[in-house]
Amino acid sequence: MNEGPDREFEQGDAFAVLRQFSKRRRRSGLEHCELCSAELEEIHSHLLEPTTRQIMCACEGCSMVFCGQEGARYKRIPRQVRLLSGFEMTDLQWEALMLPINLAFFYRESASEKVRAMYPSPAGSMESLLSLESWGEIVAQNRPLQGMEADVEALLVNRVGAPFEYYTVPIDECYRLVGLIRSQWKGLSGGNDVWAGIQGFFTDLKAKRIGDRKVVNA
Repeated sequence: MNEGPDREFEQGDAFAVLRQFSKRRRRSGLEHCELCSAELEEIHSHLLEPTTRQIMCACEGCSMVFCGQEGARYKRIPRQVRLLSGFEMTDLQWEALMLPINLAFFYRESASEKVRAMYPSPAGSMESLLSLESWGEIVAQNRPLQGMEADVEALLVNRVGAPFEYYTVPIDECYRLVGLIRSQWKGLSGGNDVWAGIQGFFTDLKAKRIGDRKVVNA
């Protein structure tokens, strides 16, 4: 398979062709593919550009063209949400991660092969720069984590209240939670609205369907 400039040219060619086939006019209130401008159905694909962490809405055609090759610029974000009902994590293991709050998500970054520990805050998504030495032990204890797709799938941990909840989720669900907290946080404690919003977010995750996202037990 060709790499370098030839590869970029092929992707640019595909981009131009897809734009030519997008003839429908934009209508107010509808989302459009951010690669070819085609109108999108309510249920559509999301793509991630790993280098910038930018998430884009995409039509099926662009999803196949721009994610279907080795070394492609974008990765298609999966749709399945898994509730990890048998997840094993002790209080000591959680405390060893030294996160400042009891909400966090973890994903593997393909470029660096590092696990990123992120937590939502009023300022947006924050990264914990502390040691993740216990991460390997947690992964060894929990088989579903071993199959997580790099960059686009994350372990989402909710230890606010009880019972504690653990999920593997598409990465855009994590950023949806970050956006909710950032937009609704008020004062020092967050206010009633943000905590109600967080509770509603996890109620959605436990539902049998989130749009086209199926929730399964693992």
